[in-house]
Amino acid sequence: MRDAYHEELDSIGDSLVEMARLVGSAIGRATTAILDSDLKLAENVIEGDQKVDELHHELEARAIALLARQQPVATDLRIVVTSLRMSADLERSGDLAQHVAKLARLRYPERAVPHDLHATILEMGQLAQRLMAKAAEVIITKDVDLALQLEQDDDAMDLLHRTLFQHLMDDRWKHGIETAVDVTLLGRYYERYADHAVAVAKRVVYLVTGEHADDFQADIQPPTQVEKA
Repeated sequence: MRDAYHEELDSIGDSLVEMARLVGSAIGRATTAILDSDLKLAENVIEGDQKVDELHHELEARAIALLARQQPVATDLRIVVTSLRMSADLERSGDLAQHVAKLARLRYPERAVPHDLHATILEMGQLAQRLMAKAAEVIITKDVDLALQLEQDDDAMDLLHRTLFQHLMDDRWKHGIETAVDVTLLGRYYERYADHAVAVAKRVVYLVTGEHADDFQADIQPPTQVEKA
């Protein structure tokens, strides 16, 4: 009975990794669809989000069943509860990738992203994909140091997000209101996607240490120059 219980816990972790890989692929393909105005690829991303939703619902059902049958405590309880929250973060990440693809479909055959912002959106998409790949690795390895790195990596996404707004506020903006709205939405989608990847990593920190990531980081801050002296 206990072997079956721990196998079920392991299977929940496997589902989280699969979800992370699916939504990582989705944001990469959605970025290509929005930049290339690729309708077929956009439709593929939109339809593919159903698999992420199914995994989310299945994981919820298994986790709730475990809570009811086994009444886990201590670390096992943290695994179940944290997995539910990570699943929600990953499901929302899939929705955000789908939003990017839906915008590509909405503007087809035109391109939603003006040429002068192509490189910025491409970089945001690639960074989002790398962040989610690292989040998947954190789920597998339970590497706290790697998990804590994600928040620092997310600073690059915040910088790219600010870069978009600088373009939008520039007096030389010549692409009109509709495109400005599209770019604003895209920036928000990528920024929120990255936040969810960071949230997944933070939840792994809590799972492993029993401490919230922000508290854990505060505990390991390097000494100041005065302290070093």
